[in-house]
Amino acid sequence: MHTELPDRLIALRRYFESGITKPYAFRKQQLLALKKAVIAHEQQIYDALYADLKKSKEECWVTENGFLLAELNDTLNHLQRWMEPESVATNLLNMPSSSRVLREPLGVVLAIGPWNYPLQLLFTPMVGAIAAGNCVVLKPSEFAPATSLVMQQIIESAFPKEYILYVTGDGATVIPAMMQTFSFDHVFYTGSTAVGRIIYKMAAERLVPVTLELGGKSPCVVESDASISIAAKRITMTTFSNAGQMCVAPDYVLVHASQKTALVSALVNKIQQFFGDNPATSENYGKMINEKQFDRVIKYVTDGTILHGGRYHKETLFIEPTLLEVTKMDSAVMKEEIFGPVLPIISFNTMEEALAIIALNPNPLAFYIFTSNTEKEKQWLGAVPSGGACVNNASWHLTNPSLPFGGRGFSGTGDYHGKYSFETFSHRKAVMKTPTWFDPWIKYPPFNGRLGLFKWLIK
Repeated sequence: MHTELPDRLIALRRYFESGITKPYAFRKQQLLALKKAVIAHEQQIYDALYADLKKSKEECWVTENGFLLAELNDTLNHLQRWMEPESVATNLLNMPSSSRVLREPLGVVLAIGPWNYPLQLLFTPMVGAIAAGNCVVLKPSEFAPATSLVMQQIIESAFPKEYILYVTGDGATVIPAMMQTFSFDHVFYTGSTAVGRIIYKMAAERLVPVTLELGGKSPCVVESDASISIAAKRITMTTFSNAGQMCVAPDYVLVHASQKTALVSALVNKIQQFFGDNPATSENYGKMINEKQFDRVIKYVTDGTILHGGRYHKETLFIEPTLLEVTKMDSAVMKEEIFGPVLPIISFNTMEEALAIIALNPNPLAFYIFTSNTEKEKQWLGAVPSGGACVNNASWHLTNPSLPFGGRGFSGTGDYHGKYSFETFSHRKAVMKTPTWFDPWIKYPPFNGRLGLFKWLIK
Protein backbone atom coordinates (compact mmCIF):
# COMPACT_ATOMS: atom_id res chain seq x y z
CA MET A 1 0.00 0.00 0.00
CA HIS A 2 2.78 2.39 0.91
CA THR A 3 4.20 2.38 -2.61
CA GLU A 4 0.82 3.69 -3.72
CA LEU A 5 0.77 6.51 -1.17
CA PRO A 6 1.89 9.34 -3.46
CA ASP A 7 -0.88 8.55 -5.96
CA ARG A 8 -3.48 8.27 -3.21
CA LEU A 9 -2.46 11.59 -1.71
CA ILE A 10 -2.77 13.22 -5.12
CA ALA A 11 -6.21 11.63 -5.45
CA LEU A 12 -7.27 13.31 -2.20
CA ARG A 13 -6.03 16.65 -3.51
CA ARG A 14 -8.05 16.25 -6.70
CA TYR A 15 -11.13 15.22 -4.74
CA PHE A 16 -10.86 18.33 -2.60
CA GLU A 17 -10.24 20.61 -5.58
CA SER A 18 -13.42 19.30 -7.20
CA GLY A 19 -15.33 21.26 -4.54
CA ILE A 20 -17.45 18.31 -3.47
CA THR A 21 -16.47 18.57 0.22
CA LYS A 22 -17.49 22.22 0.69
CA PRO A 23 -21.32 22.29 0.85
CA TYR A 24 -23.04 21.98 4.20
CA ALA A 25 -25.16 19.06 2.97
CA PHE A 26 -22.07 17.03 2.09
CA ARG A 27 -20.34 17.69 5.40
CA LYS A 28 -23.45 16.77 7.36
CA GLN A 29 -23.86 13.57 5.36
CA GLN A 30 -20.28 12.50 6.14
CA LEU A 31 -20.64 13.20 9.86
CA LEU A 32 -23.84 11.15 9.93
CA ALA A 33 -22.09 8.32 8.06
CA LEU A 34 -19.30 8.33 10.64
CA LYS A 35 -21.80 8.31 13.49
CA LYS A 36 -23.67 5.38 11.97
CA ALA A 37 -20.46 3.39 11.46
CA VAL A 38 -19.20 4.02 15.01
CA ILE A 39 -22.53 2.90 16.46
CA ALA A 40 -22.57 -0.19 14.23
CA HIS A 41 -19.10 -1.19 15.47
CA GLU A 42 -19.79 -0.58 19.18
CA GLN A 43 -19.07 -4.11 20.34
CA GLN A 44 -15.97 -4.42 18.15
CA ILE A 45 -14.67 -1.19 19.69
CA TYR A 46 -15.19 -2.57 23.19
CA ASP A 47 -13.44 -5.83 22.31
CA ALA A 48 -10.50 -4.06 20.65
CA LEU A 49 -9.90 -1.59 23.47
CA TYR A 50 -10.03 -4.43 25.99
CA ALA A 51 -7.45 -6.34 23.96
CA ASP A 52 -5.13 -3.35 23.66
CA LEU A 53 -5.56 -1.67 27.06
CA LYS A 54 -7.94 -3.82 29.16
CA LYS A 55 -10.57 -1.07 29.18
CA SER A 56 -14.04 -1.88 30.47
CA LYS A 57 -17.10 -1.09 28.36
CA GLU A 58 -18.03 1.67 30.76
CA GLU A 59 -14.61 3.31 30.53
CA CYS A 60 -14.70 2.95 26.75
CA TRP A 61 -18.02 4.75 26.59
CA VAL A 62 -16.93 7.67 28.75
CA THR A 63 -13.47 8.13 27.23
CA GLU A 64 -13.64 6.67 23.71
CA ASN A 65 -16.71 5.92 21.58
CA GLY A 66 -19.24 7.72 23.78
CA PHE A 67 -16.90 10.72 23.95
CA LEU A 68 -16.61 10.67 20.16
CA LEU A 69 -20.36 10.41 19.62
CA ALA A 70 -20.93 13.37 21.95
CA GLU A 71 -18.46 15.38 19.87
CA LEU A 72 -20.23 14.29 16.68
CA ASN A 73 -23.64 15.28 18.03
CA ASP A 74 -22.38 18.69 19.17
CA THR A 75 -20.87 19.32 15.73
CA LEU A 76 -24.01 18.21 13.88
CA ASN A 77 -26.12 20.50 16.08
CA HIS A 78 -24.01 23.58 15.45
CA LEU A 79 -22.26 23.13 12.09
CA GLN A 80 -24.67 25.15 9.98
CA ARG A 81 -24.29 28.14 12.28
CA TRP A 82 -20.51 27.77 12.40
CA MET A 83 -20.38 27.91 8.60
CA GLU A 84 -22.33 31.16 8.31
CA PRO A 85 -20.33 34.30 7.42
CA GLU A 86 -19.49 36.32 10.52
CA SER A 87 -20.28 40.03 10.22
CA VAL A 88 -17.72 42.29 11.90
CA ALA A 89 -17.40 46.03 12.40
CA THR A 90 -15.90 48.33 9.77
CA ASN A 91 -13.66 51.19 10.84
CA LEU A 92 -14.31 54.85 9.95
CA LEU A 93 -11.60 54.90 7.27
CA ASN A 94 -13.42 52.25 5.22
CA MET A 95 -17.00 53.39 5.65
CA PRO A 96 -19.50 52.70 4.11
CA SER A 97 -17.94 49.30 3.37
CA SER A 98 -19.18 46.13 5.07
CA SER A 99 -16.87 43.47 6.55
CA ARG A 100 -17.23 39.79 7.22
CA VAL A 101 -15.18 36.68 7.95
CA LEU A 102 -15.65 33.51 5.89
CA ARG A 103 -14.49 30.06 7.04
CA GLU A 104 -12.81 28.15 4.23
CA PRO A 105 -11.61 24.52 4.34
CA LEU A 106 -7.84 24.17 4.36
CA GLY A 107 -7.60 21.28 1.88
CA VAL A 108 -5.94 17.95 2.62
CA VAL A 109 -5.01 17.52 6.28
CA LEU A 110 -3.12 14.84 8.20
CA ALA A 111 -4.20 13.61 11.64
CA ILE A 112 -1.80 11.41 13.63
CA GLY A 113 -3.17 9.56 16.65
CA PRO A 114 -1.58 8.03 19.77
CA TRP A 115 -2.10 4.63 21.40
CA ASN A 116 -3.52 5.57 24.82
CA TYR A 117 -6.98 6.64 23.59
CA PRO A 118 -6.57 5.33 20.07
CA LEU A 119 -10.15 5.85 18.87
CA GLN A 120 -11.21 9.24 20.16
CA LEU A 121 -7.82 10.96 19.90
CA LEU A 122 -7.68 10.17 16.17
CA PHE A 123 -11.36 10.43 15.25
CA THR A 124 -12.20 13.57 17.26
CA PRO A 125 -9.82 15.76 15.21
CA MET A 126 -11.23 14.10 12.09
CA VAL A 127 -14.73 15.27 13.09
CA GLY A 128 -13.48 18.86 13.04
CA ALA A 129 -11.66 18.35 9.75
CA ILE A 130 -14.78 16.89 8.08
CA ALA A 131 -16.96 19.64 9.53
CA ALA A 132 -14.61 22.25 8.09
CA GLY A 133 -14.83 20.70 4.61
CA ASN A 134 -11.44 19.02 4.26
CA CYS A 135 -10.12 15.72 2.96
CA VAL A 136 -8.30 13.77 5.66
CA VAL A 137 -5.41 11.34 5.97
CA LEU A 138 -5.54 9.32 9.20
CA LYS A 139 -2.47 7.67 10.72
CA PRO A 140 -3.30 5.53 13.79
CA SER A 141 -0.77 4.29 16.30
CA GLU A 142 0.65 0.89 15.44
CA PHE A 143 0.90 0.11 19.17
CA ALA A 144 -2.87 -0.41 19.58
CA PRO A 145 -3.32 -2.92 16.74
CA ALA A 146 -6.74 -4.30 17.65
CA THR A 147 -8.30 -0.84 17.83
CA SER A 148 -6.47 0.27 14.69
CA LEU A 149 -8.04 -2.60 12.76
CA VAL A 150 -11.56 -1.72 13.91
CA MET A 151 -11.00 1.95 13.07
CA GLN A 152 -9.89 0.95 9.60
CA GLN A 153 -13.09 -1.05 9.16
CA ILE A 154 -15.14 1.96 10.29
CA ILE A 155 -13.42 4.37 7.93
CA GLU A 156 -13.43 2.12 4.89
CA SER A 157 -17.09 1.21 5.41
CA ALA A 158 -18.14 4.87 5.62
CA PHE A 159 -15.92 6.82 3.21
CA PRO A 160 -14.20 6.52 -0.17
CA LYS A 161 -10.40 6.44 0.01
CA GLU A 162 -10.08 9.57 -2.10
CA TYR A 163 -11.89 11.44 0.70
CA ILE A 164 -10.68 9.84 3.95
CA LEU A 165 -7.49 7.81 3.63
CA TYR A 166 -6.51 5.46 6.45
CA VAL A 167 -2.77 4.74 6.48
CA THR A 168 -1.30 2.00 8.68
CA GLY A 169 2.26 0.93 9.37
CA ASP A 170 5.32 2.06 11.30
CA GLY A 171 4.86 5.75 12.05
CA ALA A 172 8.60 6.45 11.96
CA THR A 173 8.60 5.29 8.34
CA VAL A 174 5.17 6.17 6.98
CA ILE A 175 4.82 9.71 8.35
CA PRO A 176 8.13 11.07 6.96
CA ALA A 177 7.36 9.35 3.65
CA MET A 178 4.14 11.36 3.42
CA MET A 179 5.27 14.68 4.88
CA GLN A 180 8.49 14.89 2.88
CA THR A 181 6.82 14.24 -0.47
CA PHE A 182 3.40 15.86 -0.09
CA SER A 183 2.44 19.31 1.18
CA PHE A 184 -0.46 18.89 3.58
CA ASP A 185 -2.52 21.94 4.42
CA HIS A 186 -2.43 21.16 8.14
CA VAL A 187 -0.93 18.49 10.38
CA PHE A 188 -2.61 17.52 13.63
CA TYR A 189 -0.47 15.41 15.96
CA THR A 190 -1.27 13.95 19.37
CA GLY A 191 1.53 12.21 21.23
CA SER A 192 4.86 12.72 22.95
CA THR A 193 6.81 15.96 22.98
CA ALA A 194 9.87 14.18 21.53
CA VAL A 195 7.99 13.02 18.43
CA GLY A 196 6.13 16.33 18.30
CA ARG A 197 9.45 18.09 17.73
CA ILE A 198 10.14 15.83 14.74
CA ILE A 199 6.67 16.44 13.28
CA TYR A 200 7.04 20.19 13.79
CA LYS A 201 10.42 20.22 12.03
CA MET A 202 9.16 18.26 9.01
CA ALA A 203 6.11 20.52 8.73
CA ALA A 204 8.29 23.63 8.91
CA GLU A 205 10.29 22.49 5.88
CA ARG A 206 7.14 22.98 3.78
CA LEU A 207 5.63 25.81 5.87
CA VAL A 208 2.74 23.55 6.87
CA PRO A 209 0.77 24.76 9.92
CA VAL A 210 0.51 22.30 12.80
CA THR A 211 -1.49 21.54 15.89
CA LEU A 212 0.52 19.68 18.50
CA GLU A 213 -1.31 18.03 21.40
CA LEU A 214 1.54 16.86 23.59
CA GLY A 215 1.85 16.25 27.32
CA GLY A 216 4.09 17.17 30.20
CA LYS A 217 3.86 17.08 33.97
CA SER A 218 0.42 18.27 35.04
CA PRO A 219 0.56 19.36 38.70
CA CYS A 220 -2.24 18.92 41.19
CA VAL A 221 -2.26 21.21 44.23
CA VAL A 222 -4.24 20.31 47.33
CA GLU A 223 -4.49 23.34 49.60
CA SER A 224 -4.86 23.38 53.38
CA ASP A 225 -8.57 24.23 53.08
CA ALA A 226 -9.42 21.61 50.41
CA SER A 227 -12.11 19.00 50.89
CA ILE A 228 -9.80 16.01 51.33
CA SER A 229 -12.45 13.37 50.71
CA ILE A 230 -13.52 15.00 47.43
CA ALA A 231 -9.93 15.65 46.36
CA ALA A 232 -8.92 12.04 47.01
CA LYS A 233 -11.91 10.67 45.11
CA ARG A 234 -11.40 12.84 42.04
CA ILE A 235 -7.61 12.56 41.95
CA THR A 236 -7.74 8.75 42.25
CA MET A 237 -10.36 8.35 39.55
CA THR A 238 -8.49 10.35 36.90
CA THR A 239 -4.91 9.46 37.87
CA PHE A 240 -5.48 5.72 37.55
CA SER A 241 -7.97 5.73 34.70
CA ASN A 242 -6.50 3.78 31.77
CA ALA A 243 -3.73 2.73 34.20
CA GLY A 244 -2.49 6.31 34.25
CA GLN A 245 -1.88 6.42 30.50
CA MET A 246 -3.59 9.78 30.00
CA CYS A 247 -1.96 13.04 28.97
CA VAL A 248 -4.02 15.12 31.42
CA ALA A 249 -3.79 12.76 34.40
CA PRO A 250 -2.40 14.45 37.53
CA ASP A 251 1.32 13.78 37.19
CA TYR A 252 2.20 14.66 40.79
CA VAL A 253 0.41 16.04 43.84
CA LEU A 254 1.59 19.02 45.87
CA VAL A 255 -0.28 18.83 49.15
CA HIS A 256 -0.11 21.32 52.00
CA ALA A 257 1.93 19.77 54.81
CA SER A 258 -0.99 20.08 57.21
CA GLN A 259 -3.10 17.79 55.00
CA LYS A 260 -0.52 15.29 53.73
CA THR A 261 -1.32 12.46 56.14
CA ALA A 262 -5.07 12.88 55.66
CA LEU A 263 -4.77 12.99 51.87
CA VAL A 264 -2.57 9.90 51.62
CA SER A 265 -4.95 7.97 53.84
CA ALA A 266 -7.93 9.09 51.77
CA LEU A 267 -6.16 8.23 48.48
CA VAL A 268 -5.38 4.71 49.72
CA ASN A 269 -8.99 4.32 50.79
CA LYS A 270 -10.29 5.37 47.37
CA ILE A 271 -7.84 3.15 45.48
CA GLN A 272 -9.07 0.15 47.47
CA GLN A 273 -12.69 1.21 47.07
CA PHE A 274 -12.42 1.69 43.29
CA PHE A 275 -10.13 -1.22 42.37
CA GLY A 276 -10.27 -3.64 45.32
CA ASP A 277 -7.43 -5.24 47.28
CA ASN A 278 -6.08 -6.81 44.09
CA PRO A 279 -6.42 -4.35 41.18
CA ALA A 280 -4.89 -6.93 38.83
CA THR A 281 -8.22 -8.75 38.82
CA SER A 282 -10.41 -5.64 38.78
CA GLU A 283 -12.68 -5.07 35.78
CA ASN A 284 -12.23 -1.35 36.36
CA TYR A 285 -8.44 -1.28 36.11
CA GLY A 286 -6.40 -1.47 32.92
CA LYS A 287 -2.91 -2.53 31.89
CA MET A 288 0.14 -0.98 30.29
CA ILE A 289 0.04 -0.95 26.49
CA ASN A 290 3.28 -2.94 25.98
CA GLU A 291 6.54 -4.08 27.59
CA LYS A 292 8.41 -0.96 26.57
CA GLN A 293 6.01 1.27 28.47
CA PHE A 294 5.88 -1.20 31.37
CA ASP A 295 9.67 -1.18 31.73
CA ARG A 296 9.80 2.61 31.51
CA VAL A 297 7.17 3.22 34.19
CA ILE A 298 8.31 0.55 36.65
CA LYS A 299 11.68 2.32 37.02
CA TYR A 300 9.95 5.32 38.59
CA VAL A 301 8.90 3.27 41.61
CA THR A 302 12.51 3.35 42.88
CA ASP A 303 12.63 7.17 42.85
CA GLY A 304 10.86 7.56 46.18
CA THR A 305 9.30 5.85 49.19
CA ILE A 306 6.28 3.69 48.39
CA LEU A 307 3.28 4.79 50.43
CA HIS A 308 0.91 2.37 48.76
CA GLY A 309 1.04 -0.18 45.95
CA GLY A 310 4.22 -1.02 44.11
CA ARG A 311 3.24 -4.53 43.01
CA TYR A 312 3.57 -5.48 39.34
CA HIS A 313 3.42 -8.44 36.97
CA LYS A 314 5.25 -8.07 33.67
CA GLU A 315 3.58 -11.01 31.93
CA THR A 316 0.17 -9.29 32.19
CA LEU A 317 1.61 -5.74 31.92
CA PHE A 318 0.10 -4.94 35.32
CA ILE A 319 1.37 -2.16 37.57
CA GLU A 320 -0.57 -1.52 40.76
CA PRO A 321 -1.83 2.00 41.53
CA THR A 322 1.16 3.36 43.41
CA LEU A 323 1.58 6.37 45.70
CA LEU A 324 5.16 7.54 45.99
CA GLU A 325 6.60 9.99 48.50
CA VAL A 326 9.21 12.04 46.66
CA THR A 327 11.74 14.47 48.09
CA LYS A 328 14.32 14.74 45.29
CA MET A 329 13.12 17.07 42.54
CA ASP A 330 15.93 16.03 40.20
CA SER A 331 14.83 12.38 40.12
CA ALA A 332 13.51 10.92 36.86
CA VAL A 333 9.97 10.63 38.22
CA MET A 334 9.91 14.41 38.72
CA LYS A 335 11.58 15.30 35.42
CA GLU A 336 9.78 13.04 32.95
CA GLU A 337 6.09 12.60 32.16
CA ILE A 338 5.09 9.44 34.03
CA PHE A 339 2.21 8.26 31.84
CA GLY A 340 1.49 5.35 34.12
CA PRO A 341 -0.10 4.47 37.49
CA VAL A 342 2.53 6.05 39.72
CA LEU A 343 1.60 9.23 41.62
CA PRO A 344 4.31 11.21 43.45
CA ILE A 345 3.20 12.99 46.62
CA ILE A 346 5.12 16.09 47.71
CA SER A 347 4.30 18.30 50.68
CA PHE A 348 4.68 22.08 50.77
CA ASN A 349 4.29 24.82 53.36
CA THR A 350 4.04 27.97 51.26
CA MET A 351 2.68 28.80 47.82
CA GLU A 352 6.12 30.05 46.79
CA GLU A 353 7.65 26.70 47.67
CA ALA A 354 5.08 24.83 45.55
CA LEU A 355 5.40 27.25 42.62
CA ALA A 356 9.17 26.71 42.57
CA ILE A 357 8.58 22.98 42.06
CA ILE A 358 5.99 23.57 39.33
CA ALA A 359 8.39 25.97 37.59
CA LEU A 360 10.84 23.10 37.05
CA ASN A 361 8.44 21.80 34.37
CA PRO A 362 6.70 24.95 33.06
CA ASN A 363 3.59 25.24 30.88
CA PRO A 364 1.93 21.91 31.76
CA LEU A 365 -0.93 20.64 29.65
CA ALA A 366 -3.23 20.90 32.68
CA PHE A 367 -3.21 22.33 36.20
CA TYR A 368 -5.48 21.24 39.05
CA ILE A 369 -6.17 23.13 42.25
CA PHE A 370 -8.28 21.86 45.14
CA THR A 371 -9.35 24.63 47.50
CA SER A 372 -12.49 26.02 49.10
CA ASN A 373 -11.14 29.57 49.04
CA THR A 374 -12.04 31.67 45.97
CA GLU A 375 -9.13 34.04 46.50
CA LYS A 376 -6.63 31.17 46.62
CA GLU A 377 -8.22 29.75 43.48
CA LYS A 378 -7.61 33.04 41.64
CA GLN A 379 -4.03 33.25 42.93
CA TRP A 380 -3.15 29.73 41.82
CA LEU A 381 -4.81 30.04 38.40
CA GLY A 382 -3.00 33.33 37.82
CA ALA A 383 0.36 31.98 38.98
CA VAL A 384 0.52 28.75 36.96
CA PRO A 385 0.45 29.06 33.14
CA SER A 386 -1.08 25.89 31.68
CA GLY A 387 -2.98 24.58 28.69
CA GLY A 388 -6.16 24.11 30.74
CA ALA A 389 -7.18 23.90 34.37
CA CYS A 390 -9.76 22.52 36.79
CA VAL A 391 -10.78 23.76 40.21
CA ASN A 392 -11.79 21.00 42.62
CA ASN A 393 -11.63 18.53 39.75
CA ALA A 394 -9.09 16.86 37.46
CA SER A 395 -9.08 16.05 33.74
CA TRP A 396 -12.82 16.45 33.15
CA HIS A 397 -12.47 19.83 31.40
CA LEU A 398 -11.59 17.95 28.20
CA THR A 399 -15.08 16.40 28.08
CA ASN A 400 -16.76 19.80 27.58
CA PRO A 401 -16.88 20.59 23.83
CA SER A 402 -17.50 24.25 24.66
CA LEU A 403 -13.99 24.53 26.13
CA PRO A 404 -10.84 24.64 23.97
CA PHE A 405 -8.44 21.79 24.68
CA GLY A 406 -4.74 22.25 24.04
CA GLY A 407 -1.37 23.00 25.53
CA ARG A 408 1.22 25.74 25.52
CA GLY A 409 4.99 25.65 25.21
CA PHE A 410 6.30 22.10 25.56
CA SER A 411 2.78 20.77 26.18
CA GLY A 412 1.58 21.73 22.72
CA THR A 413 0.35 24.40 20.37
CA GLY A 414 -3.17 25.03 19.10
CA ASP A 415 -6.45 23.69 20.45
CA TYR A 416 -9.56 21.76 19.46
CA HIS A 417 -12.91 20.23 20.55
CA GLY A 418 -16.31 21.45 19.42
CA LYS A 419 -16.19 24.72 17.52
CA TYR A 420 -12.47 24.99 18.22
CA SER A 421 -11.88 21.89 16.06
CA PHE A 422 -13.87 23.48 13.24
CA GLU A 423 -11.78 26.65 13.57
CA THR A 424 -8.51 24.70 13.68
CA PHE A 425 -9.23 23.10 10.30
CA SER A 426 -10.63 26.28 8.70
CA HIS A 427 -9.02 29.35 7.20
CA ARG A 428 -10.61 32.61 8.33
CA LYS A 429 -10.84 34.72 5.19
CA ALA A 430 -11.30 38.46 5.67
CA VAL A 431 -13.74 39.98 3.17
CA MET A 432 -14.53 43.67 2.70
CA LYS A 433 -17.27 44.80 0.31
CA THR A 434 -17.24 48.45 -0.79
CA PRO A 435 -20.11 50.12 -2.65
CA THR A 436 -19.52 52.02 -5.87
CA TRP A 437 -22.04 54.80 -5.23
CA PHE A 438 -19.68 56.56 -2.80
CA ASP A 439 -16.03 57.16 -3.71
CA PRO A 440 -14.49 59.98 -1.61
CA TRP A 441 -11.80 61.96 -3.36
CA ILE A 442 -9.65 62.23 -0.23
CA LYS A 443 -8.49 58.61 -0.66
CA TYR A 444 -6.66 59.40 -3.89
CA PRO A 445 -3.48 61.40 -4.65
CA PRO A 446 -2.31 64.06 -4.51
CA PHE A 447 -2.32 63.93 -0.69
CA ASN A 448 -0.69 67.29 0.01
CA GLY A 449 -2.35 69.14 2.89
CA ARG A 450 -4.44 66.21 4.09
CA LEU A 451 -2.25 65.04 7.01
CA GLY A 452 -4.56 66.56 9.62
CA LEU A 453 -7.58 64.89 8.02
CA PHE A 454 -5.76 61.54 7.85
CA LYS A 455 -4.85 61.83 11.56
CA TRP A 456 -8.51 62.33 12.35
CA LEU A 457 -9.61 59.39 10.20
CA ILE A 458 -6.88 56.98 11.30
CA LYS A 459 -6.63 57.03 15.08
